[in-house]
Amino acid sequence: MFLSLKHYFKSEKGVTSPQISYDVAIVGGGIVGLATSRELILRHPNLSFILVEKEKELSLHQSGHNSGVIHSGIYYTPGSLKARLCVRGATLAYEYCDKKGLPYKKCGKLIVAVEQEEIPRLKALYERGLKNNVRDMSMVDAKGIREREPFCRGIMAIDSPYTGIVDWRMVALRYGQDFEEAGGRIVTEFEVNDISMATESPEGSTEGMKYPIVIRDTKGEEVRSRFVLTCGGLYSDRLSQISGCSREPRIVPFRGDYLVLKPEKHYLVKGNIYPVPDPRFPFLGVHFTPRMDGNVWLGPNAVLAFKREGYKLFDFNARDMVDALSFRGPAGVRAQALDRAGNLVDDFVFDGGVGDVGSRVLHVRNAPSPAATSSLSIAEMVADEVEKRFSL
Repeated sequence: MFLSLKHYFKSEKGVTSPQISYDVAIVGGGIVGLATSRELILRHPNLSFILVEKEKELSLHQSGHNSGVIHSGIYYTPGSLKARLCVRGATLAYEYCDKKGLPYKKCGKLIVAVEQEEIPRLKALYERGLKNNVRDMSMVDAKGIREREPFCRGIMAIDSPYTGIVDWRMVALRYGQDFEEAGGRIVTEFEVNDISMATESPEGSTEGMKYPIVIRDTKGEEVRSRFVLTCGGLYSDRLSQISGCSREPRIVPFRGDYLVLKPEKHYLVKGNIYPVPDPRFPFLGVHFTPRMDGNVWLGPNAVLAFKREGYKLFDFNARDMVDALSFRGPAGVRAQALDRAGNLVDDFVFDGGVGDVGSRVLHVRNAPSPAATSSLSIAEMVADEVEKRFSL
């Protein structure tokens, strides 16, 4: 059974202890920040680490508002960071959940073609999955579709039994528990609004300017560190900007609404059921997703959000589903990066800057879906980059 945050975390409000100086400060308590913090402290147990998060609790935004799918890596361009990190990340995620006793279901996924014109795209997607070394993938015909999903109709599908579902927020909180147990510190309600160079040593310090970076929050409290890693998700561009680094790529929030099947209709769906992606649109399309709590979600749509954390309901027209859907369900906001020309940035982006501050900061700029699935493999890569840049 999931334990409360009070059980998991013993962090204080604000920074009030005598220690305000750390070797590495991580900004952002979502799944990427928590996974990377865990990876860094396990590699460098003799260094001091702090993670600061602006909310009262950890993992409340993208990490806690997603479909809960453990993706297998079919969709992504062969050779891209997305492809490599997702395939390895899925393996690491299953291993981690097994090791920590976290529940998941390897319920599989069908990507279903319902029109003949979709077949070439489906076959191309299958070839892409093969190039990405996706596990246990196969093509099935109409009979194979019915055998796996008795109430699903299509003419051909990709069957991905390695795809699963998990409560990603539970996983993220466990990363945080590992971090604290290894000696890291987590501070909530610390909303960063300035990252700059110190002008003098901390009061009472005998170490001079060993910790030259000052991270201040909106209440005027501060943390000092040698180096900073930001994993700001929806606010990654703003964190980069306040540290004197480039704001590009900028984040544009897209909101996705889900509908929820009536409990008496849950038998209609056994695993994940996805359409063949439409190349005219950047997202994967509306799909059926079973949840760890037994619910089945249908969605998401994708509309421009007017607030980066805007989870309140927008209208969603789904007339064909009215008789099977009992109520409108939850929503998520996805941080989508756009480059200077307004093009969607489809892969992960990590960068730093120049000068006194920029040379001591590394930003995770764009970590789009499947960032949760890839969280442990992203953590490995970011930790490698932190070690390289900062000579840890």
